This record gives sequence, structure tokens and C-alpha cells, in this order.
Amino acid sequence: MAAENTSSVTEFILAGLTDKPGLQIPLFFLFLGFYMLTVVGNLGLIILIGLNSHLHIPMYFFLFNLSFIDFSFSTAIVPRMLMSFVSKKNIISYAGCMTQLFFFCFFVFSESFFLSAMAYDRYVAICKPLLYMVTMSPRVCLFLLLGVYGMGVLGATAHIGNIGFLTFCADNLVNHYMCDILPLLELSCNSSYINLLVVFIVVTIGIGVPIVAIFISYGFIISSIFYISSTEGRSKAFSTCSSHIIAVSLFFGSGAFMYLKPPSIIPLDQGKVSSLFYTIVVPMFNPLIYSLRNKDVKCALKKTLGRITFS
Repeated sequence: MAAENTSSVTEFILAGLTDKPGLQIPLFFLFLGFYMLTVVGNLGLIILIGLNSHLHIPMYFFLFNLSFIDFSFSTAIVPRMLMSFVSKKNIISYAGCMTQLFFFCFFVFSESFFLSAMAYDRYVAICKPLLYMVTMSPRVCLFLLLGVYGMGVLGATAHIGNIGFLTFCADNLVNHYMCDILPLLELSCNSSYINLLVVFIVVTIGIGVPIVAIFISYGFIISSIFYISSTEGRSKAFSTCSSHIIAVSLFFGSGAFMYLKPPSIIPLDQGKVSSLFYTIVVPMFNPLIYSLRNKDVKCALKKTLGRITFS
């Protein structure tokens, strides 16, 4: 019996968001609708930026890649989540679970650092407008892009390495709708304080470094805005940053609430609800935030729809 209880599992069962039968079908259609909005919004923004040459500037280069990350992030999580609403046992193999965890961590870290790169872009646009195209040259944008994805790979590899050394006992029910770090640590029979410390350090770097960079960028932006004499100029500067500030608040607020507190303070059931924000709500709202509050995007959309209608 002792040998059986310490045997390593080869597959996991994802518990899903809720175990109440009456909520399964309504939640399935609710989150299916959310996922469809996410796919249409992010792919639509990608296509729109690709088709309109006047949007081929650094700001929309970052927005193009942010939409790609949001689309991929949601696709790595939501289809598996939808299965939990319509299947009796949502089984995922050990390799499949580790793969989902890797991409989940990769896209979370990538989005985190992308938001800080976008803050730097806004800093250059407002504080050094005459040098904007020189400072944010294609080469610089490419280096920033590679740096962002490089940090994504490092963060995901660190978490996978931390989880990979654990042994999972006979109990293979993951109390989540996806393979996340904390539920897997709780399920392991040999996780320790060191594993939690590694998670805390890696997440602190993944959230803390971008937040510090964002605060520094907006510190310079706010100080520059005070030197703008015209009310119209100040309003335009604030409008340029408002969409990014909303996206940053949604993403980092929900992520910090989930991971930068001890698991004893936030029960996993509450953590599942919190994780809905950065896995589903943020990828769905980002294209809406950046399109509805952006005149250039709205103008490009009208032109594109006009060309399609004319054709």
C-alpha cells in the first residue's frame, strides 16, 4: 500500500471551475462566447495592423505582438477548460500537463515584459517625440521583441524545472481548470518550502521587474506632461497612455493577487476565480481597450470595412 501511494502518476484529472452540475452548460456557453470574442478581437487587430501601412510604426508593432500573445495564451488554456464543462473526467497526460504549464508560464511572462516594453515606447513618444523614430528603430524593436520572448522562455523553463523534480502521488486530481503551478505543488507528495520559494522568486522577477520599469517610464511621462502648456496637449498625452494603464492594471493586479501571497491566505478555489482575469478576461478586453480608445485603429477599421464593402 505504501508503494502504491508513492507511485508517480502518468496522467492528471482537471477538476474544472466548478463541480455543480447545474452550472456546467451555462458556464460552457459563457466562456465559449468569451473565447470567440478573444479570437475575433485579437486576430482582427492583427489583420487590421497588417493590412494598414500607416499602422506600421513601433506602437502598433508592439500591439500586434501583444494581440498574438493574448490569442495564443487564451488558446493554450480555454479549449481544455471548456472540455471540463462537458466531459465527466477531463483527463490530461503528464506530458500534456507540463506542456500546458510551459506555454501558460511563457505567455504570462511574455505579456508581462511586453507591457513594460510598451510603457518604454510611450515614454519615448511623449518625452522624446522628435527622436521617436530614431530611438524606436526597427532594430531596437526587434531587440526588445527578442528580449521579451527570451524572458518568457527563461520564466517558463524555471517553473517547469521546479515542478519537474517533484513526485506526484496516487492522487491525481488537480483542483483547477488548467495545469497551474500552485495546484500542482499542493498535489505533490514531496514539495517543500524551497519549491514555494522558487515560485515566489521567479514570479516576483516576472511581475516586479516589469512593474518597476513601467513605474519609472510613467514617472518620466507624468513629469513631462506637467511641462506641456496647452490643455489639449496634456489631454492627448493622457489619452495616449490611458489604454495601456488599463491593460497594465487588469493584468498585474490579478496576477499579483494570485501569486504574491502565500497559498494559505488565498484558497485554491478563490485562486481559480482570480486566475480567470488574466487567462480569459485580459486577453478578451485588450483588443477592445486598444481599439475603442484609439482613433487610428478605428479609422483603419472603417477604411478596411469600406474596401471590403466596395469590393
